[in-house]
Amino acid sequence: MTTTTTTTAGGVKVVKPTVGSYINDYWGRVRGGDLGSLPAILGLIVLSLIFGIARDTFFSSLNFANLFNQGAQVVFIAMGLIFVLLLGEIDLSAGFASGVCGAVVAILLTNHGWDWYTAIPVALVTGIVIGFVLGFLVAKIGIPSFVVTLAAFLGFQGLLLVLLGGGTNISTRNEFFNSLNNDNLSVTWSWILAIAAVLAYAAVQFNQVRSRAKRNLVTDPLGVVLLRIGGLAVLILVATAILTQERAINPAINSLKGVPIVVPIIGFFLVLWTFVLGRTSYGRHVYAVGGNTEAARRAGIPVDRIRISVFVIGSFMAAIGGIMAVSRASSVDPNTGGSNILLYSVGAAVIGGTSLFGGKGKIINAVIGGAVIAVIDNGMGLLGFSSGQKFIFTGVILLIAASVDALARRRAAATGNR
Repeated sequence: MTTTTTTTAGGVKVVKPTVGSYINDYWGRVRGGDLGSLPAILGLIVLSLIFGIARDTFFSSLNFANLFNQGAQVVFIAMGLIFVLLLGEIDLSAGFASGVCGAVVAILLTNHGWDWYTAIPVALVTGIVIGFVLGFLVAKIGIPSFVVTLAAFLGFQGLLLVLLGGGTNISTRNEFFNSLNNDNLSVTWSWILAIAAVLAYAAVQFNQVRSRAKRNLVTDPLGVVLLRIGGLAVLILVATAILTQERAINPAINSLKGVPIVVPIIGFFLVLWTFVLGRTSYGRHVYAVGGNTEAARRAGIPVDRIRISVFVIGSFMAAIGGIMAVSRASSVDPNTGGSNILLYSVGAAVIGGTSLFGGKGKIINAVIGGAVIAVIDNGMGLLGFSSGQKFIFTGVILLIAASVDALARRRAAATGNR
């Protein structure tokens, strides 16, 4: 039985939970089927330990940095897919949409001599247009998203071939553009951003407690708030300490240290979309439509606009994923955005804790799930497993994640925690 303490604020009795009651309540939600990202986090820890024990180079600073660069495209696409999945929809075209947008930016940079600050916005607008068309066909015409995006999957694959002249590889030589997913911040800037991130998170947490207390609402115990801040601080500062070590094989020729540039970019979109979903009326509308479309419509929520908007956001993030993929390879080819990119991106969202049934998911799921995918791909590669074996293992992990989601929903329905 949970215990709470009662105080009086302005004549109003406010129930303030203790740390013990908070933990008991959390455990009760977990037992009731509200697992969130817990299975993915536990899986990430277990997989990391297994690969780290099997191959000591897995925990090297060089390999740790490579995980961010290798997984960037999947994480960005997965962030956009979460918006689509929250409505119980699917976007099968996200992978090749990222390839098309990547081709656009490469063609503008290389073939037309544009600079990065004009080429990148055009690629992003291309993603927005793609998303609007897909969303319009789904919301206004009434074509199932599976059919629309499957057709787009095939169409964008052909469009990519047309843009590249039937299979030409286009290299990018813009130094700034290529640095986005290859180079690192300086050690000084790495530490500045790390400390700023911790302080900003602490400020947000304390401001939330103050704001809720001012309105006589229940607040999280101070111990829990401090534990969150301390946990994130340890995670960020330890990661920064590892990434700021020298990791070049021959540092005398080319020093290699600092947080990869792509990390703060991922952090920016993580904060942005987390705020949008968690702190705005738009985000509440997305969850409402995903939870019960008819109830949302009767409540006056513009359901069609919401459905169109999630596809726009999905394709916009796919465009960013494509830009990062082209930057990483310093080139674009007909396979950019193809192969296993779409499956890995959907897998990242689902493995991270986003439900395929709609109404449940957070942006952090994309980062956690993307980390799981990156660890599997990287770790099995270090151990010499074939591509086929990696696909099989990743597929099994995805199936387990979907099964956990289905069982958790059944448990939540049975316990009334839906």
